[in-house]
Amino acid sequence: MFLYFLYPLKDVFSIFNVFRYITFRAIGASVTAFLLSLILFPILINELRKLSVVNSTNRPHTEKIEGFYANKKTTPTMGGVLILGSIVFSNVLWGNLQNPYMLLALLVVTWYGAVGFVDDLIKLRSKSSKGISGRVKLAGQLILGFAIGTYLYYDPNFSSLLYVPFLKKLQIPLGLLFIPFAVIVLAGSSNALNLTDGMDGLAIGCTAFSAGALTIFAYLAGRFDFAEYLGIPYSSLGGELTVFSASLVGAAVGFLWYNSYPATIMMGDTGSLSLGGALGIVAILIKQELVLLIVGGIFVWEAVSVMIQVASFKFFKKRVFLMSPFHHHLQLKGWPETKVTIRLWIIAFILALIGLGTIKLR
Repeated sequence: MFLYFLYPLKDVFSIFNVFRYITFRAIGASVTAFLLSLILFPILINELRKLSVVNSTNRPHTEKIEGFYANKKTTPTMGGVLILGSIVFSNVLWGNLQNPYMLLALLVVTWYGAVGFVDDLIKLRSKSSKGISGRVKLAGQLILGFAIGTYLYYDPNFSSLLYVPFLKKLQIPLGLLFIPFAVIVLAGSSNALNLTDGMDGLAIGCTAFSAGALTIFAYLAGRFDFAEYLGIPYSSLGGELTVFSASLVGAAVGFLWYNSYPATIMMGDTGSLSLGGALGIVAILIKQELVLLIVGGIFVWEAVSVMIQVASFKFFKKRVFLMSPFHHHLQLKGWPETKVTIRLWIIAFILALIGLGTIKLR
């Protein structure tokens, strides 16, 4: 919006020329998302308490950790509604809505947020942890993933090559396989973040680090000179995702203000599914899908720990971890919740740096 209404005024006041710069608008979007969260969350928390929209602790088969969550019974949930709202609003203000990549990113974060919202709503009405069935939830994710994968595959300006970190000249042509690959990246990142969302501040803190790394990648990808020098895929449209990714950082930090231990609000599936999808679509559009595995390594490991646990019990009737996802294993090992969260944040930060290190190590 600012780009359309304020930038044209540059001929009258030269100061408005700053709106043409992606870096300025990215900072604006990030600060806007942060301030919206900081200001509006106290209001939302009070309203959710009045409506008894609180976190459910009736989790089947989790008796071992039930005591850890006894003090969260009255904690409001569905904070993801405001996370999503702050992201969309800040991008409407600061983003270029004529950029198709920006529209795709907003579509993913909104669609996945809607899937999560329905799931949260059913959980609240049933007063349990059972929302929409796993198949229905996954179908909602796969449908959009397939649509976006197909759209990008037939887009003449988009490359379906898979770029491998650390190996500058290795580019794998996916061809038609790009469509299911895109589906896997979107659904995988969304569900992985959802699985990580089990402790105060854990998922949202890791999201801030991952989104911050992708913000830098998006900016470099949108600059031909930087992209050519660094050997990363150039995307004339991908640069605008700097604004989108920066808004993710602002919204995440703003939510963390209230979600840090002891949390006064939870994000729910509305937030976790939408944020995971947001990271996935940015990685796809700037051709850094494999880098996402690095910068989002905590999410990946949390998801892998669940798969290992399920496979081990199914085939060998033994459990590898005391409980999955992995953060619960650490809890049952005796680690306090805050120690688990902060140490995983540290690892997430290091992984973000390693991911950025792939820019030069090619």
